[in-house]
Amino acid sequence: MTKIGIAGASGYTGLELIRLLASHPKVELTVLTSETFQGQNIAEVFPSLNGVVDLELRPLDDNIAKECEVLFLALPHTTAMSKLPGYLQSDCKIIDLSADYRLKDPKAYTDWYSVTHTHPELLKQAVYGLPELHREAIQPAQLVANPGCYPTSVILALAPLLNTDWVNLDSIISDSKSGVSGAGRKPSLTSHYAEVNEGVSPYGLADHRHTPEMEQELSGLAGKSVRLTFSPHLIPMTRGMLSTVYINLNQTLTDEKLVEHYRSFYKGESFVRVLNPGKFASSHHVLSSNFCDIGLKVDSRNQRLIITSALDNLIKGASGQAVQNMNIMLGLDEKTGLMAPAVFP
Repeated sequence: MTKIGIAGASGYTGLELIRLLASHPKVELTVLTSETFQGQNIAEVFPSLNGVVDLELRPLDDNIAKECEVLFLALPHTTAMSKLPGYLQSDCKIIDLSADYRLKDPKAYTDWYSVTHTHPELLKQAVYGLPELHREAIQPAQLVANPGCYPTSVILALAPLLNTDWVNLDSIISDSKSGVSGAGRKPSLTSHYAEVNEGVSPYGLADHRHTPEMEQELSGLAGKSVRLTFSPHLIPMTRGMLSTVYINLNQTLTDEKLVEHYRSFYKGESFVRVLNPGKFASSHHVLSSNFCDIGLKVDSRNQRLIITSALDNLIKGASGQAVQNMNIMLGLDEKTGLMAPAVFP
């Protein structure tokens, strides 16, 4: 059994990692950390784990990577940046769920996160952990930067088009909506029930921090610089995400041809489901699962393609994808522990 550690186990992504890994047949949870709840049993913090996981939460320290074979960093941005080089000195594999090692350009990190990256030399070593695009690089990696939830939904929606001449890459717009859990577990005014309930609110317009992550990956696929307009919204539901992506067409295409093309591109991918023509992605149908559903519609009147992409922001958008990456890194079937369907009927 592979020994697993989770730093930041008392957050939403930490809880989802515990929930997924507690029933994983090939791993054993051995170390859980939390600064807020250190000294308490994890089942005291999350009663849903009572009788399932019996581990005491401890503070994050420099030795944690020596006590496990895979370490998940489910921590706020910049929190583990300075500790990570020390962790890499061990034989432990690291999967970082923060944004600290996603961007290859340290200047881009500084520009978008307003913090100077303390270890830019490690940015090229980190593999961007989107399995559908980078599986071969993930397998031998010691450090994987787990993608953000918005970028996962948008990149998977657009990836099959980037090496064609079917679309105008200067016309990409993504209108994306996320459940409130995407804001994290720490209470704040923007995620307070009375502030969020019964309303939909845009935020981070034109300057959301996930923008350079999406542009980096889309540009790599296209072989040239790609920019997009990204408009995220907070929607009054606990979890789930829907991105509606618009891109202008250079030629006349049918829904059927596009569906065929997408299915060919994602052939063999267990967690990307391309829907039949006339069917569109819904957050209900991926709730608590590791699936990303993609639906396509040609707006022939305006010569534009509309792509719908739905996933659970805490699973395929975070913890489930991290477990998928772990499976690949350990040489396991990447579906292990992740094939549960959505909980909505």
